[in-house]
Amino acid sequence: MTAVGVNDRPTVDPFTVEVIKDALVAISDEMFIAFGRTAMSTVIYEVLDYACGLIDTEGRIITQGNGVTGFLGTLTFAARQTLEKFGRANLREGDVLIVNDPYYGGGTHLSDVSLVVPIFYDDELVAFAASKGHWTEVGGKDPGSWTTDAVEVFQEGLQFPCVKLFDGGEPNQAVIDMIEANVRLPTLTLGDMYAQAGAMRLGQRRFVEMCDKYGWPTVHAAIEDALDYGERMTRLELAKLPDGVYEAEDFVDDDGIGNGPFPIKVEITIEGDEITFDFTGTHPQVPGPVNCTTTSLHSGVRTIVKAITSPEIPVNEGCFRPVKIVCPPRTIFTAERPAPVSTYWETMDQVTDLAWKALAPVVPDRLPAGHFLSVCGVVVAGNHPDTGELFLLVEPQAGGWGAAVDRDGEQGLMCVGDGETYVIPIEVAEARYGITVLQFGFDTEAPYGAGQFRGGRGCIRDYRAETDLTITATFGRHKFPPWGIDGGSGGSPNELRILREDGTVEVYGKCARVPLKKGEIARLVTGSGGGWGDPLHRPVEKVLDDVRDGYISIETADRDYRVVVDPKTLTVIGSSGKRRERSGATG
Repeated sequence: MTAVGVNDRPTVDPFTVEVIKDALVAISDEMFIAFGRTAMSTVIYEVLDYACGLIDTEGRIITQGNGVTGFLGTLTFAARQTLEKFGRANLREGDVLIVNDPYYGGGTHLSDVSLVVPIFYDDELVAFAASKGHWTEVGGKDPGSWTTDAVEVFQEGLQFPCVKLFDGGEPNQAVIDMIEANVRLPTLTLGDMYAQAGAMRLGQRRFVEMCDKYGWPTVHAAIEDALDYGERMTRLELAKLPDGVYEAEDFVDDDGIGNGPFPIKVEITIEGDEITFDFTGTHPQVPGPVNCTTTSLHSGVRTIVKAITSPEIPVNEGCFRPVKIVCPPRTIFTAERPAPVSTYWETMDQVTDLAWKALAPVVPDRLPAGHFLSVCGVVVAGNHPDTGELFLLVEPQAGGWGAAVDRDGEQGLMCVGDGETYVIPIEVAEARYGITVLQFGFDTEAPYGAGQFRGGRGCIRDYRAETDLTITATFGRHKFPPWGIDGGSGGSPNELRILREDGTVEVYGKCARVPLKKGEIARLVTGSGGGWGDPLHRPVEKVLDDVRDGYISIETADRDYRVVVDPKTLTVIGSSGKRRERSGATG
């Protein structure tokens, strides 16, 4: 037997503690699977644009399942607002709270809706089951709700200021009717809403079953132990890093309505087993919808903290006790009402990337060079050519990641803020949305991160309109490509290309409701990652493999690596300049 925790915690044997800790993780995972299996929108069941977790009665995250990395910790803010607004006395069995307030209630943008379910055991509030999911429609001025040219949050959809969706198990029909009347696709929106609520109730039931089996005092002790363990492991990892102050600067392209670029900066101080992120000097909030709020700032920081410490340890609040975040109010990272936040990910992911840029040279075994960064989100809206009904295709795109200190960059992955999410499969896109996907593959023609280890390739995806439609898109890092390290070159930008029927091509970083006539093509192009190390140190055989595999051209091999390849035999016939000997390089 061993004492778990301090003060009045009961003594619990370590084996039971571990079983309960794993059971808590399993509850979050089961909620996650249940939500995905019962939702109606492809952005939920195909893309997996959601997250589920358990929160304690102090608003601390206990566990969070897979899903969107950018939701890391946002559920805690939703639970805290629930407690502050209603208090424990006004919550009861069967309640389901709905909140998407970007400025206070754990919101990101209005499309990301959180549901919070209080969990009671023996009439005592013991925890919350919570989830955040991207609803395809929450109203607003544009189809799909999020857009790139909003100038205030009121244009972006319905706001839920932490109200009861279910009260004591009974639906609040007035709220449900309000939702139904204000969204363009009520069947999908309400279907996702009920699926989300059902998944949370499943988590509630599993938590109570666990308390029945082990007793609430034992479960509570195991939770506290898990939080302490998360803190302890994080501090051990931070203590391995060299003390110092590390800085980085970058730019957000623009705000979608003609302003920008906007400088951003971070100063990171590592001192012993604690770390401080100071974003003082970052640009003030802007008129267009690329702003993010404090919730997203915290999520962006938490993502990088997990990456540099103990990513294999399940997420909980204890992991972030050694972390301090400093940022003045009303910046592009701490926007306040009524600043628009539709495309908040363009700055939230910059939070992670900025810290990543500062720390990559410090922890090269954990962090690669820069990646394509943006969600590269699109909303394709139109009437289905077969049924005539409105359709909304809402999805992210995959792109290239940067090279690491010892390997080439990954290709065709989702950005850091998206985590365990996916693109919509070609078959689903064509069957559900009445468009034709002409190609989907790696973009091997764009510039890329040359280096001793090269950046991963981005992707190219063509949508041909089969009826007149519109497309809204936000492809950040359109003007400032991913960064390389230690002599590696930068990657390529993200962009949307519209191929018109008259042969002209329009190129966008951000656009709203661009019309696409039947037969015209929207080409979605994501960037490649940055390179690591001097390109002239790359082994000749690897350069030749890249040529043979189609990742680079013969001309690129000569230009970037000084390797001359015979176009007929695809063999090396010489070097066009002095190559450097290192790590097996020849020439």
